[in-house]
Amino acid sequence: MAGRHNPAKARYTPPHYFTQLRQTMDSPFKTIALIGKPHHEGANQTLTGLYHYLISRGFRVLVESRVAETLGITDDNVMDLVQLGQQADLAIVVGGDGNMLGAARVLSRFAVAVIGVNRGNLGFLTDLSPQDYLLPLEQVLSGHYKSEHRFLLEAAVYRQGERKASNLAVNEAVLHPGKIAHMIEFEVYIDGSFMYSQRSDGIIVATPTGSTAYSLSAGGAILTPKLNAITLVPMFPHTLSSRPIVLDADSEVRLLVSPDNQDDAMQVSCDGQVTLAVQPGDEILIKKSQHQLHLVHPLDYSYFHVLRNKLGWGSKLF
Repeated sequence: MAGRHNPAKARYTPPHYFTQLRQTMDSPFKTIALIGKPHHEGANQTLTGLYHYLISRGFRVLVESRVAETLGITDDNVMDLVQLGQQADLAIVVGGDGNMLGAARVLSRFAVAVIGVNRGNLGFLTDLSPQDYLLPLEQVLSGHYKSEHRFLLEAAVYRQGERKASNLAVNEAVLHPGKIAHMIEFEVYIDGSFMYSQRSDGIIVATPTGSTAYSLSAGGAILTPKLNAITLVPMFPHTLSSRPIVLDADSEVRLLVSPDNQDDAMQVSCDGQVTLAVQPGDEILIKKSQHQLHLVHPLDYSYFHVLRNKLGWGSKLF
């Protein structure tokens, strides 16, 4: 009869809905966060594509507030990094290694997996290509991926026994002067034992993740990610005998800045993004953080393949 309510018709759901629902239920990730490089045209294109793709797949998609502002997204799923870390199962970072580092220092505090789409330069940590990221991402979302954990460093500045500032570093913590080409003097202690004093432009304390960054440029060794080790790399030391040294990552590094330093604007830089003010006579403690960065990669990911591509190493001869 015309105008009569048809319960069967009202309950009808398109077949593709069940396909999307099944795919989402089969995924180890239910809530996915999108983080990116604000005001970058290429990153915005990738983020927009990811947003619509994930929504169409039935995932709950959270968007970092700066990204949402750029893309014009305004709803209850727009959040800051801390809120994303608290709620997301997987975070997709679109940008360069710098964007990954900034997000990682926050997300490492939460049990959230992280994967990156490279919209920067080198892309050591953001290993998905922006041209063909959907297929490997599909594999990851289906539960087929490699998983690894990278440890972070915690750097803290003490003044007359009082903790003044601290932060985390994924790559490295660097003691350096505030003035360009200005040497500073400090002592280095490892687990309470005096190692050496130094007059130099500073010192780099790097994780395996950071061994391919600033540390590598300063002449440090490359440490593979699974090593429980850190490397100390002097920066232009005023001696020919001072060389990089690799230590157990569970060691505590203490840097005691000489009170006779003329530079009162020294700093400890974490990943080149966060700076802690240092004054003559201050003490800097650097040790492994309890937090870890949980990275996920496609199944065909190879650390040595990344090194060959990014550092221009030779390919196979036969």
